[in-house]
Amino acid sequence: MSSLLVKDVMAKHPPAISGGTSLSDAVDTLLRHRLSGLPVINDQEQVVGFVSEQDCLRSMLVSSYHAEGDPKVEDVMHAEPLTVSLDGSVVDIAEQMIKQKPKIYPVVDERRRLVGLLMRSQVLTALKNNRGNS
Repeated sequence: MSSLLVKDVMAKHPPAISGGTSLSDAVDTLLRHRLSGLPVINDQEQVVGFVSEQDCLRSMLVSSYHAEGDPKVEDVMHAEPLTVSLDGSVVDIAEQMIKQKPKIYPVVDERRRLVGLLMRSQVLTALKNNRGNS
């Protein structure tokens, strides 16, 4: 099971948004893809942030209450997202998921370009399917 790699179980061609995207559009993307968070990328498709449902909920509540305009993703995103590499061990990532809060990790190549998403459900499925196959 230790040879099970992120690239073997990740979702390829993941949705992503840019920092200049309105929060309303980001929420539409989250809902459309049924995700709890999205990577934020720059023009070179490098991961520069992450925005979660919770970030959006908090910001939309505040902006609605104060009748402010539609905030941008860059105003609410986490600017130092946790990412994983293609060749990362699924077992190591599972251990990391136990200790840390994120449910979704952007998968990046050596230039920090987004190449996939790794979700808790994928890790759980991979661990279940590979039990006793080591």
